[in-house]
Amino acid sequence: MIQISGSLVAIVTPMHEDGSLDFPSLRKLIDWHIAEGTDGIVIVGTSGESPTVSVEEHRELIRVAVEQANKRIPIIAGTGGNSTTEAVELTAYAKQVGADASLQVVPYYNKPTQEGMYLHFRKVAESVDLPVILYNVPGRTVADMTVETMLRLAEVPGIIGVKEATGNIDRAAQLIKGAPASFKIYSGDDPTAIALMLLGGHGNISVTANVAPRAMHELCAAAMRGDLETARRIHMQLLSVHKNLFVESNPIPVKWALQAMGKMEGGIRLPLTPLAPQYHEVVRASLKDAGLLS
Repeated sequence: MIQISGSLVAIVTPMHEDGSLDFPSLRKLIDWHIAEGTDGIVIVGTSGESPTVSVEEHRELIRVAVEQANKRIPIIAGTGGNSTTEAVELTAYAKQVGADASLQVVPYYNKPTQEGMYLHFRKVAESVDLPVILYNVPGRTVADMTVETMLRLAEVPGIIGVKEATGNIDRAAQLIKGAPASFKIYSGDDPTAIALMLLGGHGNISVTANVAPRAMHELCAAAMRGDLETARRIHMQLLSVHKNLFVESNPIPVKWALQAMGKMEGGIRLPLTPLAPQYHEVVRASLKDAGLLS
Protein backbone atom coordinates (compact mmCIF):
# COMPACT_ATOMS: atom_id res chain seq x y z
CA MET A 1 0.00 0.00 0.00
CA ILE A 2 1.24 3.48 -0.86
CA GLN A 3 2.40 5.55 2.10
CA ILE A 4 0.42 8.73 2.68
CA SER A 5 2.07 11.17 5.07
CA GLY A 6 3.53 14.65 5.30
CA SER A 7 2.09 17.73 3.63
CA LEU A 8 -1.15 16.79 1.88
CA VAL A 9 -2.58 19.83 0.14
CA ALA A 10 -6.34 20.30 0.23
CA ILE A 11 -6.12 21.68 -3.27
CA VAL A 12 -8.53 24.29 -4.57
CA THR A 13 -10.55 23.82 -7.75
CA PRO A 14 -9.44 26.50 -10.22
CA MET A 15 -12.32 28.25 -11.96
CA HIS A 16 -12.66 30.95 -14.57
CA GLU A 17 -14.39 34.18 -13.63
CA ASP A 18 -17.67 32.77 -14.96
CA GLY A 19 -17.41 29.79 -12.60
CA SER A 20 -16.50 27.20 -15.22
CA LEU A 21 -13.76 24.75 -14.28
CA ASP A 22 -10.21 25.63 -15.32
CA PHE A 23 -8.53 22.30 -15.95
CA PRO A 24 -5.30 23.71 -17.47
CA SER A 25 -4.67 25.68 -14.26
CA LEU A 26 -5.40 22.59 -12.16
CA ARG A 27 -2.81 20.65 -14.12
CA LYS A 28 -0.27 23.45 -13.61
CA LEU A 29 -1.02 23.57 -9.88
CA ILE A 30 -0.46 19.83 -9.57
CA ASP A 31 2.90 20.08 -11.37
CA TRP A 32 3.87 23.02 -9.13
CA HIS A 33 3.03 21.08 -5.99
CA ILE A 34 5.08 18.12 -7.13
CA ALA A 35 8.04 20.37 -7.94
CA GLU A 36 7.75 22.11 -4.56
CA GLY A 37 7.74 18.90 -2.53
CA THR A 38 4.07 18.46 -1.59
CA ASP A 39 3.62 14.88 -0.37
CA GLY A 40 0.05 14.25 -1.51
CA ILE A 41 -2.97 15.96 -3.06
CA VAL A 42 -6.54 15.87 -1.79
CA ILE A 43 -8.80 16.64 -4.74
CA VAL A 44 -12.43 17.84 -4.47
CA GLY A 45 -12.51 18.22 -0.71
CA THR A 46 -13.84 21.19 1.23
CA SER A 47 -11.20 23.51 -0.25
CA GLY A 48 -12.07 22.09 -3.67
CA GLU A 49 -15.68 23.31 -3.38
CA SER A 50 -17.11 19.81 -3.51
CA PRO A 51 -20.65 20.98 -2.61
CA THR A 52 -20.96 23.10 -5.75
CA VAL A 53 -19.53 20.83 -8.46
CA SER A 54 -21.83 18.48 -10.33
CA VAL A 55 -21.33 14.72 -10.17
CA GLU A 56 -19.88 14.79 -13.68
CA GLU A 57 -17.48 17.60 -12.77
CA HIS A 58 -16.52 15.83 -9.55
CA ARG A 59 -15.59 12.71 -11.49
CA GLU A 60 -13.66 14.66 -14.09
CA LEU A 61 -11.67 16.53 -11.44
CA ILE A 62 -10.61 13.22 -9.90
CA ARG A 63 -9.74 11.74 -13.28
CA VAL A 64 -7.68 14.76 -14.37
CA ALA A 65 -5.81 14.89 -11.06
CA VAL A 66 -4.89 11.21 -11.29
CA GLU A 67 -3.86 11.60 -14.92
CA GLN A 68 -1.73 14.67 -14.29
CA ALA A 69 -0.05 13.27 -11.19
CA ASN A 70 0.80 10.12 -13.15
CA LYS A 71 1.83 8.26 -9.98
CA ARG A 72 4.38 10.94 -9.05
CA ILE A 73 2.38 11.80 -5.93
CA PRO A 74 -0.56 10.18 -4.10
CA ILE A 75 -4.01 11.43 -5.06
CA ILE A 76 -6.65 11.26 -2.32
CA ALA A 77 -10.10 11.72 -3.80
CA GLY A 78 -12.77 13.48 -1.79
CA THR A 79 -15.69 11.13 -2.38
CA GLY A 80 -17.64 11.37 0.87
CA GLY A 81 -21.11 12.73 1.38
CA ASN A 82 -24.33 12.38 3.32
CA SER A 83 -25.69 9.57 1.15
CA THR A 84 -23.95 6.25 1.72
CA THR A 85 -25.00 4.95 -1.69
CA GLU A 86 -23.62 8.00 -3.48
CA ALA A 87 -20.38 7.87 -1.48
CA VAL A 88 -19.90 4.24 -2.50
CA GLU A 89 -20.58 5.04 -6.16
CA LEU A 90 -18.17 7.98 -6.28
CA THR A 91 -15.50 6.04 -4.40
CA ALA A 92 -15.85 3.18 -6.89
CA TYR A 93 -15.24 5.67 -9.70
CA ALA A 94 -12.14 7.03 -7.93
CA LYS A 95 -10.84 3.48 -7.64
CA GLN A 96 -11.58 2.85 -11.32
CA VAL A 97 -9.54 5.83 -12.53
CA GLY A 98 -6.58 5.14 -10.24
CA ALA A 99 -6.87 7.30 -7.12
CA ASP A 100 -4.67 6.15 -4.25
CA ALA A 101 -7.19 6.68 -1.43
CA SER A 102 -10.48 8.38 -0.65
CA LEU A 103 -11.33 11.05 1.90
CA GLN A 104 -14.72 10.40 3.52
CA VAL A 105 -16.31 13.31 5.37
CA VAL A 106 -18.70 12.73 8.25
CA PRO A 107 -22.20 12.85 6.70
CA TYR A 108 -23.53 16.38 7.03
CA TYR A 109 -27.01 17.84 7.44
CA ASN A 110 -28.79 14.55 8.26
CA LYS A 111 -26.88 14.27 11.59
CA PRO A 112 -26.25 10.53 11.91
CA THR A 113 -25.70 8.88 15.28
CA GLN A 114 -22.30 7.45 16.16
CA GLU A 115 -23.61 4.03 15.12
CA GLY A 116 -24.83 5.52 11.85
CA MET A 117 -21.39 6.99 11.19
CA TYR A 118 -19.74 3.67 11.95
CA LEU A 119 -22.03 1.74 9.60
CA HIS A 120 -21.71 4.40 6.88
CA PHE A 121 -17.91 4.35 6.82
CA ARG A 122 -17.75 0.58 7.18
CA LYS A 123 -20.08 0.20 4.19
CA VAL A 124 -17.85 2.39 2.02
CA ALA A 125 -14.72 0.51 3.08
CA GLU A 126 -16.30 -2.89 2.52
CA SER A 127 -17.82 -1.94 -0.84
CA VAL A 128 -14.73 -0.54 -2.57
CA ASP A 129 -11.15 -1.79 -2.32
CA LEU A 130 -9.65 1.67 -1.92
CA PRO A 131 -8.04 2.98 1.28
CA VAL A 132 -10.34 5.26 3.28
CA ILE A 133 -9.30 8.30 5.30
CA LEU A 134 -12.06 9.51 7.60
CA TYR A 135 -12.69 13.26 7.87
CA ASN A 136 -14.09 14.80 11.04
CA VAL A 137 -14.96 18.49 10.71
CA PRO A 138 -17.93 19.23 13.01
CA GLY A 139 -17.70 22.96 12.37
CA ARG A 140 -19.09 22.20 8.91
CA THR A 141 -20.98 18.92 9.33
CA VAL A 142 -22.56 19.62 12.78
CA ALA A 143 -22.22 15.90 13.57
CA ASP A 144 -19.03 15.19 15.53
CA MET A 145 -17.42 11.76 15.35
CA THR A 146 -16.13 10.76 18.78
CA VAL A 147 -12.70 9.35 19.53
CA GLU A 148 -14.38 6.08 20.48
CA THR A 149 -16.05 5.81 17.07
CA MET A 150 -12.81 6.65 15.27
CA LEU A 151 -10.92 3.98 17.19
CA ARG A 152 -13.68 1.49 16.47
CA LEU A 153 -13.42 2.31 12.76
CA ALA A 154 -9.64 1.96 12.94
CA GLU A 155 -10.22 -1.78 13.25
CA VAL A 156 -12.16 -1.96 9.96
CA PRO A 157 -10.02 -3.28 7.07
CA GLY A 158 -9.41 -0.60 4.48
CA ILE A 159 -9.83 2.37 6.82
CA ILE A 160 -6.30 3.69 7.15
CA GLY A 161 -6.59 7.00 8.99
CA VAL A 162 -8.49 10.12 9.94
CA LYS A 163 -8.27 13.82 9.16
CA GLU A 164 -9.03 15.39 12.55
CA ALA A 165 -10.00 18.98 11.80
CA THR A 166 -11.27 20.17 15.17
CA GLY A 167 -7.93 21.63 16.23
CA ASN A 168 -8.41 19.93 19.61
CA ILE A 169 -4.96 18.68 20.59
CA ASP A 170 -6.22 16.71 23.59
CA ARG A 171 -8.47 14.77 21.23
CA ALA A 172 -5.59 14.26 18.81
CA ALA A 173 -3.41 12.93 21.62
CA GLN A 174 -6.12 10.47 22.65
CA LEU A 175 -6.36 9.25 19.07
CA ILE A 176 -2.62 8.88 18.67
CA LYS A 177 -2.37 7.03 21.98
CA GLY A 178 -5.28 4.68 21.29
CA ALA A 179 -4.97 3.93 17.58
CA PRO A 180 -3.19 0.89 16.16
CA ALA A 181 0.14 1.62 14.48
CA SER A 182 -1.39 1.09 11.04
CA PHE A 183 -3.98 3.85 11.56
CA LYS A 184 -2.72 7.32 10.63
CA ILE A 185 -3.76 10.56 12.32
CA TYR A 186 -3.65 13.66 10.11
CA SER A 187 -4.29 17.23 11.16
CA GLY A 188 -6.94 19.18 9.30
CA ASP A 189 -6.17 22.45 11.08
CA ASP A 190 -3.08 24.39 10.02
CA PRO A 191 -2.59 26.42 13.24
CA THR A 192 -2.41 23.28 15.42
CA ALA A 193 -0.88 20.85 12.91
CA ILE A 194 2.63 21.28 14.31
CA ALA A 195 1.48 20.11 17.74
CA LEU A 196 -0.38 17.10 16.37
CA MET A 197 2.65 15.97 14.36
CA LEU A 198 5.06 16.49 17.26
CA LEU A 199 2.77 14.23 19.30
CA GLY A 200 3.18 11.50 16.70
CA GLY A 201 0.70 12.43 13.97
CA HIS A 202 1.41 11.52 10.38
CA GLY A 203 0.85 14.73 8.44
CA ASN A 204 -1.34 17.70 7.70
CA ILE A 205 -4.16 18.00 5.16
CA SER A 206 -3.50 21.66 4.64
CA VAL A 207 -5.12 24.81 3.27
CA THR A 208 -1.91 26.80 3.75
CA ALA A 209 -0.04 24.35 1.51
CA ASN A 210 -2.01 25.76 -1.43
CA VAL A 211 0.12 28.91 -1.28
CA ALA A 212 3.19 27.62 0.60
CA PRO A 213 3.84 24.08 -0.63
CA ARG A 214 7.60 24.02 -0.01
CA ALA A 215 7.36 25.54 3.46
CA MET A 216 4.53 23.23 4.52
CA HIS A 217 6.41 20.18 3.25
CA GLU A 218 9.47 21.22 5.25
CA LEU A 219 7.39 21.98 8.36
CA CYS A 220 5.71 18.57 8.25
CA ALA A 221 8.97 16.74 7.62
CA ALA A 222 10.66 18.52 10.53
CA ALA A 223 7.79 17.97 12.95
CA MET A 224 7.46 14.30 12.06
CA ARG A 225 11.16 13.67 12.66
CA GLY A 226 11.03 15.57 15.96
CA ASP A 227 13.04 18.60 14.80
CA LEU A 228 11.23 21.14 16.95
CA GLU A 229 13.54 24.06 16.15
CA THR A 230 12.99 23.84 12.38
CA ALA A 231 9.28 23.09 12.66
CA ARG A 232 8.75 26.01 15.03
CA ARG A 233 10.66 28.43 12.80
CA ILE A 234 8.55 27.55 9.75
CA HIS A 235 5.34 27.56 11.77
CA MET A 236 6.09 31.11 12.93
CA GLN A 237 6.86 32.11 9.34
CA LEU A 238 3.41 30.87 8.29
CA LEU A 239 1.49 31.96 11.39
CA SER A 240 -0.21 34.95 9.78
CA VAL A 241 -1.07 32.91 6.68
CA HIS A 242 -2.73 30.21 8.80
CA LYS A 243 -4.90 32.86 10.41
CA ASN A 244 -5.78 35.09 7.50
CA LEU A 245 -6.67 32.37 5.01
CA PHE A 246 -9.77 32.12 7.19
CA VAL A 247 -10.84 35.78 7.38
CA GLU A 248 -13.80 34.56 5.33
CA SER A 249 -15.00 31.03 4.68
CA ASN A 250 -12.46 28.70 3.10
CA PRO A 251 -11.65 28.59 0.19
CA ILE A 252 -12.56 32.24 -0.45
CA PRO A 253 -9.28 33.78 0.85
CA VAL A 254 -6.96 31.09 -0.50
CA LYS A 255 -8.42 31.36 -4.00
CA TRP A 256 -7.87 35.12 -3.89
CA ALA A 257 -4.31 34.51 -2.67
CA LEU A 258 -3.54 32.14 -5.53
CA GLN A 259 -4.88 34.68 -7.99
CA ALA A 260 -2.67 37.36 -6.40
CA MET A 261 0.29 35.00 -6.80
CA GLY A 262 -0.52 34.58 -10.50
CA LYS A 263 -1.36 30.89 -10.25
CA MET A 264 -4.93 31.00 -11.56
CA GLU A 265 -8.03 33.11 -12.08
CA GLY A 266 -10.16 33.89 -9.06
CA GLY A 267 -13.44 32.27 -10.03
CA ILE A 268 -15.62 30.88 -7.26
CA ARG A 269 -19.16 29.54 -7.22
CA LEU A 270 -22.19 30.80 -5.35
CA PRO A 271 -23.15 30.71 -2.57
CA LEU A 272 -19.47 31.51 -1.96
CA THR A 273 -18.45 34.98 -3.10
CA PRO A 274 -15.11 36.60 -3.95
CA LEU A 275 -13.04 37.89 -1.05
CA ALA A 276 -14.44 41.15 0.31
CA PRO A 277 -12.26 44.15 -0.64
CA GLN A 278 -11.52 45.05 3.00
CA TYR A 279 -9.61 41.78 3.34
CA HIS A 280 -7.45 42.06 0.23
CA GLU A 281 -4.60 43.85 1.96
CA VAL A 282 -4.92 41.64 5.05
CA VAL A 283 -4.30 38.51 3.00
CA ARG A 284 -1.68 40.20 0.82
CA ALA A 285 0.25 41.31 3.90
CA SER A 286 0.26 37.76 5.24
CA LEU A 287 1.63 36.42 1.96
CA LYS A 288 4.36 39.05 2.00
CA ASP A 289 5.18 38.38 5.65
CA ALA A 290 5.69 34.70 4.82
CA GLY A 291 7.88 35.49 1.80
CA LEU A 292 5.29 34.18 -0.65
CA LEU A 293 4.64 37.46 -2.47
CA SER A 294 7.01 40.30 -3.26
